[in-house]
Amino acid sequence: MIQRTKLCRIPSIRLSHLLLAILALAIGGMGAPTPISIPLGPPQQVITSNPLVGIHTRLTDEVETWKIQRTFQMVREMGAPWVVEFFPWPYIEPKAGKFDWSHSDTVVNQAVNQGITLIARLGWTPDWARPEPEVKETTHTYLDAEHYPDFAAFAAQFVARYQGKVRYIIVWNEPNLSFEWGYRPVDPVEYVALLREVYPAVRAANPDITVLAGALAPTLEPIGSPAGLSDLLYLEQMYAAGASDYFDALAVHAYGLTFPPEEPPSPDVIDFRRVELLREVMERYGDTYKPIYVTESGWNDHPRWVNGVRPAQRIAYTIGAYEWARQHWSWCSCVAMWTFRYPASTLSYHDYYSFVTVDFEPKVIYWEVQAYTQGE
Repeated sequence: MIQRTKLCRIPSIRLSHLLLAILALAIGGMGAPTPISIPLGPPQQVITSNPLVGIHTRLTDEVETWKIQRTFQMVREMGAPWVVEFFPWPYIEPKAGKFDWSHSDTVVNQAVNQGITLIARLGWTPDWARPEPEVKETTHTYLDAEHYPDFAAFAAQFVARYQGKVRYIIVWNEPNLSFEWGYRPVDPVEYVALLREVYPAVRAANPDITVLAGALAPTLEPIGSPAGLSDLLYLEQMYAAGASDYFDALAVHAYGLTFPPEEPPSPDVIDFRRVELLREVMERYGDTYKPIYVTESGWNDHPRWVNGVRPAQRIAYTIGAYEWARQHWSWCSCVAMWTFRYPASTLSYHDYYSFVTVDFEPKVIYWEVQAYTQGE
């Protein structure tokens, strides 16, 4: 039996006013609120039946340390040893030569403490490295050749700071899409020029770093399209421009849309195994020793999105993709699904890519992947 206690009345003073007075007194006595310290806790290790299992987190705008910690704890408990996370250049170097590492330090240290291998995606451009608005209107995805050395210097600072903690970086994101290339016509030759600037700088700063190029978006856009360029054509042109000497591994995106993971690849279809066609391009250019990292992948179970699948299909396809890569892709090191959790709802079909709700409630797909990685 639950005992209920009546609240005592206090004559002449409303309870709400009393509580406000107590709160004001407490704050006045303490001064400014003291930030809550979240201890790392003992080092952890990921236990999994499939070492390729990965997930893309979205901690860029997550400000509370306990939420960052909880994210990596749940990733570990799901059995995913790999995490891809975005580290925006403007957040870390908002003014030229002035660095703020506080958030990235938290993310990196929490990931390492949970035994997770972090792949750091570096990109975006701070205001100081873009044209003045009155000269040219640009977005954060715009980076011109004049500032390639600045981006390379930032990347070098990043890998030097996190030597021994971060062993993989991705240079830019989906450069074969106009949106990600500053709303300009995409340019594989210029992207290779960026790699040529970044690669020696980061390898000098941290010889142990693995540089991933590409993070190519799966798209069927033809040459001359204002939206972008087919990932297959883009990769061909990267190699023609001499890219091979300036990256250690290729990052690719492999969305399944409505197709199951075992659907055979075709140049005119976007499906999970399209990655195999990119692998063929690498092999034609002699890059057989370089691995591929799938840094975005997955299926969406929004009930009204044209490219969505049913929730049960999403679960089966996701686990099937992890297993397909394990069994058939000896050249693949990681398959990271998009996405673990959003800090806030997108109020769109994007929410149906997540494995965990905003409030850290695991979705069924989380439990099923966990059962898979734990051999249940």
